[in-house]
Amino acid sequence: MSELRALIFDVDGTLADTERDGHRPAFNAAFAEAGLDWQWDETLYGELLAVTGGKERIRHYLDRYNTGFQRPDDLDGFIAELHAAKTRHYLEMLRAGAIPLRPGVARLLGEARDAGLILAIATTTTPANVIYLLESTLGRESVEWFSVIAAGDVVPAKKPAPDIFEYALRHLALPAEACIAFEDSGNGLKSSLGAGVRTVVTVNGYTRDDDFSGALLVLDGLGEPDSPCSVLTGPALEGGYLTVEQLKRMTAQA
Repeated sequence: MSELRALIFDVDGTLADTERDGHRPAFNAAFAEAGLDWQWDETLYGELLAVTGGKERIRHYLDRYNTGFQRPDDLDGFIAELHAAKTRHYLEMLRAGAIPLRPGVARLLGEARDAGLILAIATTTTPANVIYLLESTLGRESVEWFSVIAAGDVVPAKKPAPDIFEYALRHLALPAEACIAFEDSGNGLKSSLGAGVRTVVTVNGYTRDDDFSGALLVLDGLGEPDSPCSVLTGPALEGGYLTVEQLKRMTAQA
């Protein structure tokens, strides 16, 4: 029988709906600033999300959707500059409080802390993006709630590779069976399951049709007492929202 010790959260799409209304317009702002006529609409961006990592996403766009672009000699440097500009625009949006947490996230984090569970993050987004999102939504002290923030380029292989979760587990010094991960996408689920971590998925508009085989639970959100979530795969939730006590029971029964 396993005892639940830690919750490990993805960020983009999981803690907040950052992709459509955050990262996408920030990419477009960076392109315009660089004098490029590229425009990623919601449909195209949904297709680009099949590739994990911002720099990797730009390269994939050039390889598949914009093959006629005259590439500079230092393509890596060009992409890195675009991504740095995109991050700057995105952080400005976070500072302005333009990107709220998904319903139920703040509640579940509070329950976990009250229950003495360890909190961690495993994401491909940059550390700055994580810190600014936490500070703008939960307060400056919230960064200290997380024992490990595994983010960005701390591992060479991005999701769906399991590296970022394996990194988090090493730094938590916990076995995978003592943890539950929270993800929103098929690639994220492959990453967490590849590291042996049971996973709850909260889908969003971009990921609803992904393959979530192997997930412990698939929901359309975490839910609140006055705003229940829908269970897409898995057992029904008491009260219509996910709680730490329910997670503990699922872990014990697994």
